[in-house]
Amino acid sequence: MILASSIFLVTLLFIIWQPRGLQIGTTAVIGATVAFVLGAVSVNDLFSVWDIVWDATLAFIGIIILSLVLDEIGFFEWSALKMAKFSKGSGKRMFVYSILLGALVSALFANDGAALILTPILLAKMKVLKLNVKTILAFLLAGGFISDSASLPFVFSNLTNIVTANYFNIGFLEYFSNMYLPYIVSVSVTILVLLFVLKDDIPERVDINLLPPSDSVLKSKTLFYFSWVFLVTLLSGYFIGDEYGIPVSAFALGGGLLFLMIATLFKTVEPKKIIKNAPWQVVWFSLGLYVVVYGLKNAGLTDYLATILVDLNAQGNLVAVVATGFLSAFLSAFMNNMPTIMVMDIALADIGNQAMIYANIVGCNLGPKMTPFGSLATLLWLHTLNQRGVKIGFWQYSKFGMLVTPPILLVVLLTLV
Repeated sequence: MILASSIFLVTLLFIIWQPRGLQIGTTAVIGATVAFVLGAVSVNDLFSVWDIVWDATLAFIGIIILSLVLDEIGFFEWSALKMAKFSKGSGKRMFVYSILLGALVSALFANDGAALILTPILLAKMKVLKLNVKTILAFLLAGGFISDSASLPFVFSNLTNIVTANYFNIGFLEYFSNMYLPYIVSVSVTILVLLFVLKDDIPERVDINLLPPSDSVLKSKTLFYFSWVFLVTLLSGYFIGDEYGIPVSAFALGGGLLFLMIATLFKTVEPKKIIKNAPWQVVWFSLGLYVVVYGLKNAGLTDYLATILVDLNAQGNLVAVVATGFLSAFLSAFMNNMPTIMVMDIALADIGNQAMIYANIVGCNLGPKMTPFGSLATLLWLHTLNQRGVKIGFWQYSKFGMLVTPPILLVVLLTLV
């Protein structure tokens, strides 16, 4: 346990610190290599990890490729401009609509896609609207938070969802039927809490006349209109594929590559540029950190967690669900939600309480918002902002995250009960 814990803590430290620009994926792979060389994990463990995460990893790549292509043709910028115009100049309406847009993007294009694509667009529009620094920060914090808190409804909305659905053989329709209500509640409560916490930084009026016409940002109106049909067809494909046991990645990766080919034929994107700009570091981060955490599993962490979860299950469904969600949340906040979902899934395997499985997902999706390194989406969000000159400090973010996350998490968990 000392060896496995040391490797994990040093890896996590370097992921947070990023000395001399060392990227998170490179750090995670180095950590995984060290864990293998020192015997914390074996060759068989590497195959076990791949068996758990392959579908989630390939699905993530497909969703990101699709998101990048849609971004390139102006899909998300058009959506952001429409959102702003619908507000009719009301600051509060614009704030709420921006959260709703983030919730839709997160649900359909995954939390990482929302953080990666929507953040720079919102930042650019806020600057065009000549909003002050505090207002811009309020909108950005809300956008960053909703990227994870809204990643609940579909299996593909978060890597944690895919890993858990595959591990427990939860079908696409079964998953959606259990999580659509928590999603609605999460988005609704998030809006109320963020409005209350950030109300002093939201302006009464915004001059939307400064924004360009929505259609002016589209590279091809024909492809834009076709993209709506494509997305509806792709979403339908997930439900149909569920009936035949087809992996989520078959549609996510297949759909992403197919749309990239179509956009290339329309001469609206450069495929090499799209592939090159995909956040491959996130893929290496996910795979590497899973291997590192598997060393903790080998050292007995999952057995210890299983003992706790068995005791919680004996206390009744209310205690079991709420406590499981908060346990996952705090573990995710301090050791990242990707490794947390894996060790918690393994610990829950023999308990047989489906509500606790979904509580684990909710905890791993919302809990990471308490710290800057809790989720990939937050790391991507902070990196994207930093590249554009917006720096949010560790304590500045953590104070906000620890203030707004627990009440939202509690209400969503009670919805599961």
